[in-house]
Order: sequence, then C-alpha cells, then structure tokens
Amino acid sequence: MDLTTRYLGLELRNPIVASAGPLSRTVDGVRRLADSGAGAVVLASLFEEQIRREAEYDPQPGQLGTDDFADALTFLPPGGQRHGPHGYLDLIEKAVAAVEVPVIASLNGCTTGGWTNYATAMQSAGAAAIELNLYFPQADALTPGREVEQRHIEVLTTVKAAVDIPVAVKIAPYFSSPGEFALRLDHVGADGLVLFNRFMQTGIDPDTLRVSATFELSRPADAAYPRTWIARLRGRVNASLAATGGVDQPGDVAAYLLAGADVVMTTSALLRHGPEHIGSLLDGLSAWMQRKGFSDLEQVRGMLAEATSRHGNTEASARAGYLDALHQATELYAPDR
Repeated sequence: MDLTTRYLGLELRNPIVASAGPLSRTVDGVRRLADSGAGAVVLASLFEEQIRREAEYDPQPGQLGTDDFADALTFLPPGGQRHGPHGYLDLIEKAVAAVEVPVIASLNGCTTGGWTNYATAMQSAGAAAIELNLYFPQADALTPGREVEQRHIEVLTTVKAAVDIPVAVKIAPYFSSPGEFALRLDHVGADGLVLFNRFMQTGIDPDTLRVSATFELSRPADAAYPRTWIARLRGRVNASLAATGGVDQPGDVAAYLLAGADVVMTTSALLRHGPEHIGSLLDGLSAWMQRKGFSDLEQVRGMLAEATSRHGNTEASARAGYLDALHQATELYAPDR
C-alpha cells in the first residue's frame, strides 16, 4: 500500500502529521512521534510574546542574521529557557539531526514584529518549513474584517520575503468568507493552508462568578467544518491543504483525504491515546484502502470533494441541503410529533 504524499513540496512517507503541541516540545518527544510513524512533525510553537520578552535583553534584535546558525545562537541572551527563542533554535537543530522525517517549525502570533529574524534563524537551524499559527482573537468588536485579514497577509508576506523554505498558514475559521480569504493567502504565496486553528474557549462559572480561559481536545464532530472547506478549496488553490481537528480514528483520516486534504494533522488523538496511536491510524487507513480497492493516496485524495462541497456551490443548493438536513433530523428525532 503506497501511503506517500507531498506537503509543502516535501516528500512524506505518509499523510499523518503530528501537529504543534506538548508532544513535540522536546527532542525525545519528536523522536517518539517519528518512531511511531508520523510522516512529519510540527514543533510546539514559539510564541510572539517570547520573542518580545527576549528582545528586551538586546537593544538591536534586528541584527540577527541568516549567514551562520552559531551567530544566531550567540545573539540570543544567555540562560534562555528551553521553550524560549534560544532553546527553540536548539530544539530545531537537534530534532532535525535525530529524525529522518521533515521537522516543521511553528511561529504563533499576530503581528509582523521580529518574526522575520527568527524565521530566518529557524531556516538556518534546519527546519524543513515554517507554519505560521496566526492566532488573532479580535478584542475590539468594531475592527473591520478586512483589517483583520490584512494583518494576516502582512505577516505571511513578511516571513515569505525572509526565507526560502516553504511557509504554511494556520488560520481560524471565523472569517466572513473563509474561501475568499484562503484564495488571497494563496495568491500572495502561502505554500500551505492549515484548516483550521481553534480559539480558546471562555468559561463562566456561575458559582464563583469568575471567567476562565479553557482549551479542550478536539472531537470527531469538529472535523465537519474544516472538511467542508477543504473540499471547497480542493483544485482552487495551489497551496497544499492540511486538515486539523477532529481526528481520532482511521475513518476520520480517510474522510479528510476523500475531501481533498494533502495531509491530516493531529494532536488531540495522540494526547488521548499516546504517540503510538499513529500506528493504529496508519494501519486502519491501509486496511480501509485495501477493502475499497485503492492502492495509493492519489486515488483517494479529493475523490468526494465535489460531492462534499456541492451544497455550497450556489445559494439555492445550499438552502436545499440545509432544508433536507432539517427534514432528516425531524424524521429521526421527532417523528409524528
């Protein structure tokens, strides 16, 4: 069974990518993910706030260059934490040396800031690609949507101009027109689109009268929305399409591939079941392909993209699909009531 695929122009041995998370924050963690079968590993993110904090130690952060990785490390302040910028570059270098699968660096933020300096240092450290995790929760309810989109565009184009390795963009689903925005990102040079980011949830405790920020692991039901947009974008963009969210069992992987995903990313399933669950996902995917008579992923990828997205092609068909779904739900849950 041929499970090889391409993502961001990189050759991967299979479509399962360990996405950024707690399991990829150490060299041992990256090695364990690779040994479990991951086709690529996205490192835990380096956050914009960490870069800003480090910049306080140096009056000229813009002096970080790309000519020599050792110089990049020398620039960084001594005593940096493992998860800070200094430790992150070291993590990239050691992880790349430890595994044979592509190691993708992750930058998490919302402004151009000093990202380009660290993007170039990541490239020098050996990262195969960079994933821009653009987490931009809009605090001002009156900020125009186009302004929010433009900030994403500026971050992408700034980083793209600074590096030669592929750059993927991980975006949230809460745009007024996700498809049009995805096309804009593709037009300005995104090598990949990761659909979708997940915002933290705000919890309200009526007993303590307190507000708290929470983050829950994804569930299979969460895959419906990104799967729909991947199907709609398949064939419309040049960028690779990465699915993330709602992956737990092999069927979830197969559904994403049928919709048109180039790779399927997961963290929640690996936190629930352990990194070795990658093997179960791959075995289940291979078994499913064999049952259906598929010999490689090219026969699978995007096979149902048109069928998945056709209800959204026109307003009339979208309404028809909506009404049909309501009718089915009524017949199932409230017959003759």
